[in-house]
Amino acid sequence: MFEPVQQVVGSELEEKKLKKSEETRIRILEAALSVFCARGFEKATMREIATEAGVAVGAAYYYFDSKDALVMAFYERSHREMQVEIGAELDHAKTLEARLRVILSKKFAYFEPNRSLLSALTAHTDPQHPLSPFSQETAIIRDEDVATFERAAHESGVKLPPSLSPYLGRLLWMYQMGLILFWVYDRSPEQKKTMALYEKTLKMLLVALKIAGVPLFRPLHKLAGELLAIVYED
Repeated sequence: MFEPVQQVVGSELEEKKLKKSEETRIRILEAALSVFCARGFEKATMREIATEAGVAVGAAYYYFDSKDALVMAFYERSHREMQVEIGAELDHAKTLEARLRVILSKKFAYFEPNRSLLSALTAHTDPQHPLSPFSQETAIIRDEDVATFERAAHESGVKLPPSLSPYLGRLLWMYQMGLILFWVYDRSPEQKKTMALYEKTLKMLLVALKIAGVPLFRPLHKLAGELLAIVYED
């Protein structure tokens, strides 16, 4: 007759245990971001991160087996939070330029406090490395990011030849990655070079998309489509 009560108590204890575990995980991640910011990713150690979080070194390794795992957790959390903010603002944007500015400005603003940490991501371009933006481990983040660009293009009514249209989302994603990579290593005051590059290339991109459908360029459409197929098709 007491079994239901025991089950309820057991369930509550398990819930509290899971909540405490998640709180510890978050505390370690926040501590890591603080240490990375102060010491740099390469110089920071798991012991320093554990001390900052107020946990034993073994506990830090229990939740994150390496500094790379901490970077991946930061990357995943950042993506989830930005997707919500970007999605809400895209609902109110009216043009492709406005939509692209929403996406890109949100990325820059969100990553600004941890700009140096992104070097750990951009340093690994080999698709075999888990932290690579091109790896299997980051495929979900990459695919959702591409889908956001596809939404921006679709809702803006962008019309491209059939040979190019399937690749637009991925091309816009690559454009974003190029800007972020330049930004991470930009040593100009307040990253003014990146902002200038952003403004100039965005204008060029918008013009290129407008003229892409001009019949005069039809011979190039097929060639461009074939080149993109080589890059993207399995």
